[in-house]
Amino acid sequence: MNLFLQQLINGLAWGGIYALIAIGYTMVYGVMQLINFAHGDVFMVGAFVGLVIAQLLPDKTSPLSVFLVFLSAMFFSTLLGILIERLGYRSLWRKNAPRLSLLIVAVAISLLLENSGLLLFGAAPRSFPEIIPSKSYFVGSIIFTNLQLIIILSCLLLMGILHLIVMHTKMGRAMRAVAEDSEMSALLGVPRERVLSFTFALGSALAGIAGVMVALYAPQINPLMGLLPGLKAFIAAVLGGIGSIPGAMVGGFVLGEAETLVSAYLSSSYRDLLAFLVLILVLLLRPQGLLGKGVVEKL
Repeated sequence: MNLFLQQLINGLAWGGIYALIAIGYTMVYGVMQLINFAHGDVFMVGAFVGLVIAQLLPDKTSPLSVFLVFLSAMFFSTLLGILIERLGYRSLWRKNAPRLSLLIVAVAISLLLENSGLLLFGAAPRSFPEIIPSKSYFVGSIIFTNLQLIIILSCLLLMGILHLIVMHTKMGRAMRAVAEDSEMSALLGVPRERVLSFTFALGSALAGIAGVMVALYAPQINPLMGLLPGLKAFIAAVLGGIGSIPGAMVGGFVLGEAETLVSAYLSSSYRDLLAFLVLILVLLLRPQGLLGKGVVEKL
């Protein structure tokens, strides 16, 4: 029982990280009907921005330094998300280009970011500075670290802020309107392009923060680090119901817990296999996901 509770705590940290990345996938899909496969590489950029800023700071462990690292990662990831939307997707979206064209552009942007990272930083993993010294706490025989606690609480706080933005702000209402009916929202005067930029900015900011969290939790980063977490976050979004923000949150935590339990009770070599098995089962048994709605398309 103690092992089970221990793994639940471990799984919450990874689940929160998957959820933050998955939210970006699901928001862009809801507004644009596009799977932005470059999103995982925005996560990678956030980690490297955090690395560069942390190396420049003289006192790396001060609260101000930690704040600057997270703020810088969020800021540059946000700018990158807006740049990707403006240069990569907007003109195609205006022309109602086929989804395959948008998907090809997404893959091309992903490869561009990965190879740019390899060119700038090399392929060798880099150690992330310990800007938050790790401390361990015990509750009976269960152990958890301050990093796990910070990640879990930060993820919940960010999700709460996101919920307030989407449900209780003017831009949030516009996002929901475009996601519900893009053409009708345009006829009613909703600024779709501004909504699209805001959606990319918001999702990219969360991905950048998640990149620093992973860099702190597993302090080895490399330019290809966004590939697998990005795919798993996409699986989490599909599991929860692509296009549903609560679904992305639930899917992220469920996948994180499932991976951690499989690693503990079977083998860590099955961790990645489980994620893709979940994707196959969801697509076969419940394509709309846990919280998604089934949609009937007329021919």
